[in-house]
Amino acid sequence: MPRSPGLPRRATALLAAGALLTGGGLAAAGPLGANASSHREAPNTLAIPQYDNTDVYAFVSPDKPGKVTLIGNWYPFEEPAGGPNFYPFANDARYIFKIDNDGDANADINYRFMFQDHFRTKNTFLYNTGVVTSLDDPDLNFRQTYTLSRKIRGEGWQLLNRGKVAPSYVGEASMPNYAALSNAAIDTYGPEGHRSKSFAGQADDSFFLDLRLFDLLYGGDLSEVGDDTLAGFNVNTIAMQVPKRFLTAGAPKHDPVIGVWSTTTKEAANGRYRQVSRLGNPLVNEVVIPLKDKVRFNQSYPRNDAMFLKYVTDPEVPELIEAIYGIEAPPTPRNDLVAVFLTGIKGLNQPQNVRPSEQLRLNVNIPPSDNPHRLGVLGGDNAGYPNGRRLTDDVLDIALQVLEGELVGSPNDLGDAVNVNDKQFRGTFPYVALPHSGSSEQPHHASGYTALTGGAAPDASTSTGSSSALTVPVTLVGFGLLLLAAGGVLARRPRLTTA
Repeated sequence: MPRSPGLPRRATALLAAGALLTGGGLAAAGPLGANASSHREAPNTLAIPQYDNTDVYAFVSPDKPGKVTLIGNWYPFEEPAGGPNFYPFANDARYIFKIDNDGDANADINYRFMFQDHFRTKNTFLYNTGVVTSLDDPDLNFRQTYTLSRKIRGEGWQLLNRGKVAPSYVGEASMPNYAALSNAAIDTYGPEGHRSKSFAGQADDSFFLDLRLFDLLYGGDLSEVGDDTLAGFNVNTIAMQVPKRFLTAGAPKHDPVIGVWSTTTKEAANGRYRQVSRLGNPLVNEVVIPLKDKVRFNQSYPRNDAMFLKYVTDPEVPELIEAIYGIEAPPTPRNDLVAVFLTGIKGLNQPQNVRPSEQLRLNVNIPPSDNPHRLGVLGGDNAGYPNGRRLTDDVLDIALQVLEGELVGSPNDLGDAVNVNDKQFRGTFPYVALPHSGSSEQPHHASGYTALTGGAAPDASTSTGSSSALTVPVTLVGFGLLLLAAGGVLARRPRLTTA
């Protein structure tokens, strides 16, 4: 990439490095590349999107602070009008939330969802044969139900049988009040005073970011940003709201920190189930694990994560950039990255007796914020990422700002100009936004192009402080994106400013 007249040397290096790494990474990743955290990230899930987890969220419920909400999304890039079969959950899979509540890298609690298909008739190609006004409507030709089971240290029992699944949003003519259908899919169960809730159904994809790399790198001159790449696409969502006491280890070894991840296991020809997908923190399988080990990571267990330690403590890309462009790499071993992704941050969300392993760690004793900051811990809000992950946490901007030195004396407001989701999240469980309608939405809708600079979301605090060390490790595609963004900002202004 030739240097443009007047472009700072470091900006030129960042742009060139980003273009090189991003292009190379996308070529290896496939047609859509890595469009979000775990969206089509590994070769073995490209052809089986029903089994592909895209994101995991875990947070203390803002309106019910005595409970924790777990959200998992599957089936990336659901085009709303994608009939006639639309987007069912697989009925030969087990969708599982796993909880480690004593820090030993083993799942102490499993919440398992299994789905069943039901047809009114197979003598039609239609998903629905008329206007659908309820989940039991005879005109809803295809329906799904699920069984929810819980296993605690080997002992399991069923919590819910024939839970109702919200259907795909066929269109406004077929489903004129989809909100009512979605709300009807919320099931409540458990003893009085300790009720839990669950939800399964279609929702808007909660992850928001701009990754418009494919049109000559943001239009060829980095001017076209602010476009939510995932706007207009839906996913399949499973959500739970569970009393804290059901998730943490009991007295006398009470520890308020839990580790959360989700998995998908698929039934094989011999009747056994094999894990085909695994997800905890955003960006790990997408940009930390190299292509050669992505399938291995998806099939692995946290207790064996020592085999991937080198990708965190001695990441490849910083040394590569230093060798080519003279931009000094942070010294290794990268213990800061270990804290964020493998152990939790001491004093915030590190278990009392921790075995390093990749999990989304949440301290359930930290109450929800009255004024959530989209940058989470980086923005001085310890109730957000990487202490769990809320739907509104802007994990991409966190990565951009840390890359350019937010935590080492260079405050900045770097970002992709996508600070909020394209649809408003719900204020109560299951919190995810309603899906896009097959009759009125075409993915994806551009949200407008603005300069590559962050700034606070409309409802975000302007605080830029941080009470805990935080950084995001990246390799290949992810690091290339960050370098492109940082180079674009440096090319546009002589110095960084805060929002």
